[in-house]
Amino acid sequence: MLTISEISKSFGGRTLFSDVSLQVNRGDRIGLVGPNGAGKSTLFSLILQTDTPDDGQVNLERGITLGFLPQESEPAGDETVVELATAITPDFVELSRKIKAWDTTHPDDIDPHDHVHERFNDLDGYQVESRAKNILKGLSFRDSDFDRPAREMSGGWVMRAHLARLLTQEPDLLMLDEPTNHLDLEALLWFQEYLKGYPGAVLMISHDREFLNQLVGSVIDIRHGKLTRYRGNYEDYLAQRAAKDAQQLAAYKNQQKEIAHLQEFADRFRAKASKAAQAQSKLKQIERMEKIEAPVADDATVGFSFPQPQRSGFKVVTLKGVDFSYGAAPVYRNLDFQAERDDRTVLVGPNGAGKSTLLKLLADVLKPQAGERVLGHNVQSGYFSQYRTETLDMSRTVLDEASDTPQRVTEQYIRTVLGSFLFRGDDVFKKVNVLSGGEKSRLALVKLLLNPPNLLLMDEPTTHLDMASIDALVKALKEYTGTLIFISHDVYFIRALANKVLHVNAGVLTPYAGDYQYYLDRTKATSARVALTAGLSDARPAQPREREPARSAPIPGVDRKEQKRLEATQRQARSNERKMQQQLVHRLEKDIADCEASQAQLTLDMENPETYAKAGAAMHLNRELMGVQQQLEKLTADWEAAARKLADMGEAG
Repeated sequence: MLTISEISKSFGGRTLFSDVSLQVNRGDRIGLVGPNGAGKSTLFSLILQTDTPDDGQVNLERGITLGFLPQESEPAGDETVVELATAITPDFVELSRKIKAWDTTHPDDIDPHDHVHERFNDLDGYQVESRAKNILKGLSFRDSDFDRPAREMSGGWVMRAHLARLLTQEPDLLMLDEPTNHLDLEALLWFQEYLKGYPGAVLMISHDREFLNQLVGSVIDIRHGKLTRYRGNYEDYLAQRAAKDAQQLAAYKNQQKEIAHLQEFADRFRAKASKAAQAQSKLKQIERMEKIEAPVADDATVGFSFPQPQRSGFKVVTLKGVDFSYGAAPVYRNLDFQAERDDRTVLVGPNGAGKSTLLKLLADVLKPQAGERVLGHNVQSGYFSQYRTETLDMSRTVLDEASDTPQRVTEQYIRTVLGSFLFRGDDVFKKVNVLSGGEKSRLALVKLLLNPPNLLLMDEPTTHLDMASIDALVKALKEYTGTLIFISHDVYFIRALANKVLHVNAGVLTPYAGDYQYYLDRTKATSARVALTAGLSDARPAQPREREPARSAPIPGVDRKEQKRLEATQRQARSNERKMQQQLVHRLEKDIADCEASQAQLTLDMENPETYAKAGAAMHLNRELMGVQQQLEKLTADWEAAARKLADMGEAG
């Protein structure tokens, strides 16, 4: 459907592409990766024909439709959210306007012979709004948002509405530039599943490696003026690229050794008459070689370790009986929460559930209407929001602003940290007021890391970071000795850091004393248990006699009376087996409940400061808690198997 043939493109003497080609077919799922500035967005502009190549051609199959989601969209106009989501073509928008006007006022300027309704029907118009609303709900819009003017919403929500428009339109080739930047975790996971069944081809630029791993079937690596295609997902790409670079490096070294040997012979014997011809032959042999290039390393991502904060008390921050509302809309009622030293807690839950509000209450950015926030001994909190750039001095340079820290650090060290977050070379001398929104967010993050508190509260810290910078942030936070509570839609980032999960929904906090995978496993097991239990209650007959047995065929050589006795014996055997299986399911359910109660008690004991006054008590409790968690996982698996077997018995009767 798309063919790029031998294109080249340069800007200001710098070559972005040199004689590169690419083929995109129907059903392809392709990820574009590469360092910042390598040309990913430029390649998109060439495909969209908003820019032209210096050489080569970009050809689209006739009739192919393109849909493009940029990183940032234009400000919304007067249209509502649902009108924006249904604006799939200019013709469709005009027909929708005419129908709405006709249905409400019967204006004179609409020709009754214009066949508006027929044309609207031909475009499946009456189904478009329904499809758009379902997609908007998947992207976390509420029904009450549909008729709101889009301009009243933040830029991130407007981007979601544009994404809904593209998914409603279903173009043949969907082009996405960092589509996950403005999504929370719940919306991202919905979007990820939606794209798995998308009927068209998808070409995406993304720094979210988990998103790429879940979706793409090939990766295009853009760097040093070339496009290299790797089959598989992002992890496959990393492995293949490492192997390719290793092979190329080995071949390069072998060739260099051979060249050095030939050159040495020529240098030694070129002045000797009897060997001069051989020496000249060696030089010509070097000239005829097809030179192997050394693999070019990426711009080095400079690792750094930021200054560590002072040690806090065991109880870091506590919310006691907190009430909080936005106007008449309550968010929390009588909320209790406590974070402990060394926690790495990720807040998850649907959009609008109160995750950011909880983070702001913990940071003292929002004040509760009732209850209190209590900081523990020696605790200093720091809050980072991707939108909180008002703390920056717009008149300073990037370097001056980063240097404004109470920590005694060198300019070279500050430049190292800035470089890890994409401020390289002369970028550090830019004025803050000319930076993009993403650059300002990254600078605010650098300032926080240069003077970290021992309670770090972070809202979507990876937005606008490339993969190398995310790796640098992960490495720094793994070494961080304070307490971390964060919100993120980046599953890789969550998996790398979280040791606890707090699910937030409708003002209710549900803690999970394990990492993100533990949270997924527990919620999946709980959902399965509820569903299977409900199914079993439907499948089990209240009385065996309520199930009318099928009349069996006569058994040769056995009279009817004996046959009935055999059938009764078989029914009794099946009934006994079913009862035994029911008893096993009930026993496992009781064991699971007892195990969960033990887990809850052990967790409370771990939270008791008196535990840490006894030598070895905390270590003993921690080992016991791990044992209970392992036992709970085994019991849950046994219960699922037993419940399925019982359900099969109910069906077999």
